[in-house]
Amino acid sequence: MTQILEASCLPAIWVIAVLELALFGFMVFRFVKTRSILTLLTASITFGLFYDAFIIAFGCAMNPATVPFISRLRFISHGLLIPLLFAVCSEALGLKKPWNIVFYSITGVLMIAGLAEAIATKLDVVTIAGIARMASVKGETPKWAETISQVLSFGTVIPMMIVGIICWIKQKNPFLFLAGFLMFAFSALGPATGNAQYIFYISMYGEILMVGFMLLYAIKKEKKLL
Repeated sequence: MTQILEASCLPAIWVIAVLELALFGFMVFRFVKTRSILTLLTASITFGLFYDAFIIAFGCAMNPATVPFISRLRFISHGLLIPLLFAVCSEALGLKKPWNIVFYSITGVLMIAGLAEAIATKLDVVTIAGIARMASVKGETPKWAETISQVLSFGTVIPMMIVGIICWIKQKNPFLFLAGFLMFAFSALGPATGNAQYIFYISMYGEILMVGFMLLYAIKKEKKLL
């Protein structure tokens, strides 16, 4: 499996980046038409994932250490945009005051924590399958920053799965649950198969499936509201 991952890594990441850019453009087009906050939130997350994939793929032609700021922006965009999944949950449930304030407050706190984690993370160049990327240095990154990174990775997806189940039951719309479940599954697939070093790549399949199903959820929900 390792040989398959190594051979497919670079071309697949470029394809994923292009697909995410296309999805982002479509979401922006839909937002202009619908003014849906749910679509806007999903578009914002998608753009962050596109930037992440694009910069990683570009690492085959450029040493990221020469332009460290663009790699730091990868971590900053991740820290600021992934917490928006909590806001997505609020919009999916159609929460009113005070519960929507609670969800958006949690989103704000996580965004601040994510920004602090992205700035504090110690980065160094790691090369896998011909792709050089800046990654966190274990032992040099503060423990609190590593903890926040884990919370952002799993502590946002699990609540989305729970909310997705509620929406599946009440709205007959399974797509939000599928978005969270597939993201969680692909994030765990690397370590589970003994290929933890490729988790950055394997999880990208989960990311594009996540935003794709989030878009499907938004489209179905918006049609019911019309």
